[in-house]
Amino acid sequence: MAASHNLPQSTHSGKSPISKSGVLTIHGFGLRVRMQSGHLEIEDGVGPERRKIRLARVGHRLKRLVCTSADGFATFGALKWLADVGASFVMLTPTGRVLFVTGPTASSDARLRRAQSLALNNGIGLDISRALIDAKIAGQQRVTQERLNDPATAGIIATFRDRLAVADTLQTIRTLEAHAAVAYFGAWSKTPVLWPKADLRQIPNHWLTVGSRHSPLSGGPRLAVTPVHAILNYCFALLESESRLALTAMGLDPGLGLGLHTDTPNRDSLALDVLEPVRPQIEDWLLNWISQEPLRRADFFETETGNCRLRSQLCSKLSDTAPTWAKLIAPWAEHVARALWNSTRQSGTGTRVSTPLTQQHRREAKGQPSFPKVETPKPRRLCRSCGKEIQRDNTYCAKCSRTVALENFDAGRKDAQRPEFLAKRAGTMLRHRNKIREWKTSDLPAWLTRDVYVKAIQRALAEVPKSQIRLVLGVSEPYSSAIQEGRRVPHPRHWQALAKLAGVEPVLSNKS
Repeated sequence: MAASHNLPQSTHSGKSPISKSGVLTIHGFGLRVRMQSGHLEIEDGVGPERRKIRLARVGHRLKRLVCTSADGFATFGALKWLADVGASFVMLTPTGRVLFVTGPTASSDARLRRAQSLALNNGIGLDISRALIDAKIAGQQRVTQERLNDPATAGIIATFRDRLAVADTLQTIRTLEAHAAVAYFGAWSKTPVLWPKADLRQIPNHWLTVGSRHSPLSGGPRLAVTPVHAILNYCFALLESESRLALTAMGLDPGLGLGLHTDTPNRDSLALDVLEPVRPQIEDWLLNWISQEPLRRADFFETETGNCRLRSQLCSKLSDTAPTWAKLIAPWAEHVARALWNSTRQSGTGTRVSTPLTQQHRREAKGQPSFPKVETPKPRRLCRSCGKEIQRDNTYCAKCSRTVALENFDAGRKDAQRPEFLAKRAGTMLRHRNKIREWKTSDLPAWLTRDVYVKAIQRALAEVPKSQIRLVLGVSEPYSSAIQEGRRVPHPRHWQALAKLAGVEPVLSNKS
């Protein structure tokens, strides 16, 4: 009997479907997440891009399994495997809605959960809510001032934050938050969005800017009609899932809110409360992204109603940022747990809430910072012309760079023939000719001969930036490059200045 075909094992190589951050995003149709011979077997994709992944219990690196499709199944055995290895299963919609989150459970202290249930009526919930919204509005003020460079709007947001300090009801806090958000996202709306040159003819005009946070399709942030807000919705869904996991790990109920988000069916109010201070950090990251790198038309599509949706490839890239948002949400989840615990009678016994998410107690015992700096993920770099993914130190891909260089050369040649530039070039040449006529051979030191220049000075200039040569001599960039590379020997009137720049002294020259 012929041997059965063995599926390849997932490895740590660069071809592993699991990202460096430990996230695996699955999408497509007919998804299968099941157990096979003690391994987790995953099938996803569409058509020729169908893939099969098999993970062992050791060396898999998996921390988050993110699903963006509702077509398929996951077995109980597979969910238990994820729990056993400490990984979480997150199911999202591409529009930015969290369907459910599963993760490793933590022991629950009834005293902490009882304090959580009483916080809405004893004033503790009001204090925690004020602290959360204060941090959120402070973040919005910073983003508006530093990233959007809009001091006027930042001042308006600051006034709402000042009024927050004396807010004595949850309704007042929610109202101030709403007014600050209106001013904040109003400053966003006209921000331009970069697109590759090849995509400009294929995108709607309203995709050229960030646009309003309120969608005309829903009257709120849902069903975004511009790419930037579609990305925000998906990232906020990732943040919500991480908030749920963090609160569960702290022994809190993610669904029992503190009053910022009213209790409604199928909503985890506390998870939405706790993530508020982190929203401006995600928004700042996204603004930095769209100001430096272009988006790509192939990563988005528009439904018949005008709803802007993300394609699976971009969803996978965004899902890789989940561990970063988990690190940002962790201190706030612990802050809420600590504030609730301090409101109980047991807080006076010397016991304190553990810090499993940030390891704050352990870090403080070692004399380390309580909260280390969290580096936000870097956006992928795309060619400004065709949208192809390229290396981070380039602006164009190899193919487009040649075309752009030729276009720049042609534009430069045409500009060089304009009357004002011809006059400027003639004036520069006249000044150089006058200086040559005024120069005398006796001005050159006896030790500084052509032989000294070629053997000592020219060699030393190879280590001198050509920008310094250009600045000292007052010559063009091509001519300074030729001098540095030894392709041109400048007029003797420049030798003494170049010797000083290269650090060549008379004694060294005489020895040579």
